[in-house]
Amino acid sequence: MPMHNAARTVGLSIASIQAQTFPDWEVVVVNDSSTDDSSAVVGTLATKDPRIILLNNTGERGAAHARNVAIEHARGRYIAFLDADDMWLPTKLDQQLLRLRTTGGAICHTWYAKIDAETKVDPTTFTPRTRIVTSPLHLTYQHMLRQDYVGFLTALYDVEKVGKRFFPPLKRRQDYAMLLEIMREGHDSFGVGAPLAVYRAARSGSLSSNKFKAARYNWHIYRHVENLPLPQAAIAFGNYALRSGLKYLI
Repeated sequence: MPMHNAARTVGLSIASIQAQTFPDWEVVVVNDSSTDDSSAVVGTLATKDPRIILLNNTGERGAAHARNVAIEHARGRYIAFLDADDMWLPTKLDQQLLRLRTTGGAICHTWYAKIDAETKVDPTTFTPRTRIVTSPLHLTYQHMLRQDYVGFLTALYDVEKVGKRFFPPLKRRQDYAMLLEIMREGHDSFGVGAPLAVYRAARSGSLSSNKFKAARYNWHIYRHVENLPLPQAAIAFGNYALRSGLKYLI
């Protein structure tokens, strides 16, 4: 969990992890030079729950670096991702681990629900009924080239099968690039057809809120990371633009 000035929301994010029906987890929170009370909030929670680990970046390094620090320190077989203002619903980890056991897969994703940035919900009781972002329940590398179907707050991968995987040094869309790298090696992602996470949309100051810059980085990934020929990159980009527009309307 990367954290930067998230004092208002990080407590709920961690509460959503503590509410998991699968109890054998740890959360590694990496404070990326917050200037608010984020670190104090998490520090207080960590004194009460040893499964919460708080680390601090030296200087503001960005979400990708913070996630890499967390991955380096993670001790579990499975690695999952949650930002400090998003939430999981209680059965997320249980359902994903069951899906991986039944499919033999290395990556798992779920559907998720969107809420406005200021909406207050209790992750232990919230039942999403609207603004649900769906995705196919079996994704290959070719699917993911056509479109990034995985809401990254739902992503989970098996370290025993793919090793620890880190984010490339891109300012944006590192999550997509990392998943493409794993899936290029032949590892499919298997989905759970239920909204098991909650994403705060249109966050003020969020990198993901700048759609034009995100589009530019997607193009960079197609052409210079995945090294797609121009026609294939153009098709992939067109699919990305269409689905991104549709997701924005949800």
